[in-house]
Amino acid sequence: MVRRSAVAIALLALVAGVSPFAAAGSAAGTAMPPNPYAGPDGTWNMHGDAGASDTTPFAGPGARPSPAQPVTLPAVCPTILSGADGMVQALCTEYVDRAPSLYLLDPTTLLPVARRHLSAGSLLGGVYAYIDDESRLVTVDGSGSLLWLAHSRSLLGWSIDVEREVPIPLPDGDAVTTVGPGYDANVWFATAQGRAGYATPEGDVVTTSLGAGEEKVANSISSAPSGVAVTTDHATYLLRADGDADEVETVWRQAYDRGVARKPGQLSHGSGSTPTFFGERTGADLVVITDNASPRENLLVYRARDGREVCRLPILTDDSSGTENSPVAWGDSVYIASTYGYPYPAQATEDAGVSVPAEADFVGGMERIDVDEQNGTCESVWRNEVPSAAVPRLSRGENVLYTVTRRGIAPTWRVARIDPADGELLSETFLGLGPLANTLQMVGTILPDGTLLQGTLSGLVAVRR
Repeated sequence: MVRRSAVAIALLALVAGVSPFAAAGSAAGTAMPPNPYAGPDGTWNMHGDAGASDTTPFAGPGARPSPAQPVTLPAVCPTILSGADGMVQALCTEYVDRAPSLYLLDPTTLLPVARRHLSAGSLLGGVYAYIDDESRLVTVDGSGSLLWLAHSRSLLGWSIDVEREVPIPLPDGDAVTTVGPGYDANVWFATAQGRAGYATPEGDVVTTSLGAGEEKVANSISSAPSGVAVTTDHATYLLRADGDADEVETVWRQAYDRGVARKPGQLSHGSGSTPTFFGERTGADLVVITDNASPRENLLVYRARDGREVCRLPILTDDSSGTENSPVAWGDSVYIASTYGYPYPAQATEDAGVSVPAEADFVGGMERIDVDEQNGTCESVWRNEVPSAAVPRLSRGENVLYTVTRRGIAPTWRVARIDPADGELLSETFLGLGPLANTLQMVGTILPDGTLLQGTLSGLVAVRR
């Protein structure tokens, strides 16, 4: 699916998950080993770490932050990252040509100091990128090439340059939608038309088709020492590189119920999840997704090593059971936010098939599910009615879930803090008013100093302590 999301269209070095701002109430759990080919956990990719846990070791801005600071750009900014050097890198989709641009922002003022415009291709190619261990942004452009974008400063100021480029040969009509680093030193990718593969450090490229060419990839990928997880619109896979045969090895495949059609508030006919690694022992014992079953979607948990289903559980309520967001997972707990009925721009889903029903009210709601791998059970711990308008982020240093709420006709957007123990709404802080402040279910990034950077329809907003 080359045109998919409202996000795209409208569009430190802590290595073990320990925060300098950690409090006595820090979330208990195990972080899997950091990916040595990526930047610092918490800020190097959209979902925080290699396993897409949507957690961060850093404490956020807290209950009484400074007033929100808008950073207006002529673009939608779904991907706001930071590497080991502390510079903020925002990959944004421009209004004029819907092509991605990388903005380099001063971490103190948050003003742009450099910009690199890229050629338009798959719109998701301008969303799912990451920062590597040398603070370079790794992404893909309209030519179909992987790019390593490095920034530097001279007497003339800051600049962004293409330091490395590796072409990805694909058939006409296909495009890379997501890239990520494997623990095997390869750069992995998936494509709109259901291909997956990797580029080696030497520049060799290996690809395979998933599901006999009948599947599509509309979400990000994740990785762990055991392999790379990819969820298509039909199934979830664990893949590895077979270096001896120069092939992509499918370790396991698990099909899921993709439903009869796309649901309102979802952007593809299938799972809205990036597959997420989690678990109490190693931080990567299990993989979790949500399916697209009707009337209620299921949380599906698999054993990472062999794909065996551990448990499944219907999620949310009859009026809210649908999500386009990646699960948040830490320890033995998974947190799901409903996007059912979320009002994305109409043109955002023109290639995703019809929605059934055609429309629905956005009522929101979140749920926590605890997983007992030994007994093979999933148990709902709480549900709330928080109308989450962003991918939630669990601050492990603060033991608080951060998201953005959408309320009222105008509407009004507020940063929300939620207690992961019982789902209680702890605080809300004004973020913005009206359609230009729309957070479009994008994820916020928390920097080591506690600053929350949240993408919006008109650039981004910073919320500081």
